[in-house]
Amino acid sequence: MRSGRQHLTVAADPAVEAELDRLPTTPIADLRKRYRELFRTEPRKAFGPDLLRRSIAHRVQERAYGGLPPSTRRLLDQLIKAALAKPNGRLELPRRIKPGSELVRTWKGKSHRVMVTADGFAYDGQKFASLSEIASEITGTRWNGPRFFGLRSATGKEGADGR
Repeated sequence: MRSGRQHLTVAADPAVEAELDRLPTTPIADLRKRYRELFRTEPRKAFGPDLLRRSIAHRVQERAYGGLPPSTRRLLDQLIKAALAKPNGRLELPRRIKPGSELVRTWKGKSHRVMVTADGFAYDGQKFASLSEIASEITGTRWNGPRFFGLRSATGKEGADGR
């Protein structure tokens, strides 16, 4: 029932832990009742005991320890909107670059290397807050940094000129 990852900053609530421990042996009629209490709606008929237990466990922990961070909620909302706009289309997740990664871009015959740091980016001995700043530094004109470094696909003809 519980995820292997726990936040170390929040102490476990004994009442929550006790309810989670009871879930595996709770009869389905009681699971349906608890689901109604937590979600204020009837569980779907297709929800078997396993899905009811998982849903209840998630809601109990969410109420006790907090839900998803706002940034994750925004990402999920964006993905839902994209999926609704293009039901059979391909969803592209925003890429998150880990510190220590190196981005390489060739521009006008010269190779440019950018190191991803925990608080931004390092290029040519200087620190930068964004890839767009570095792209502008390299090209002398405004660029979308992630697109310049190949982290985002070009739309239309933009970026298709091989610069």
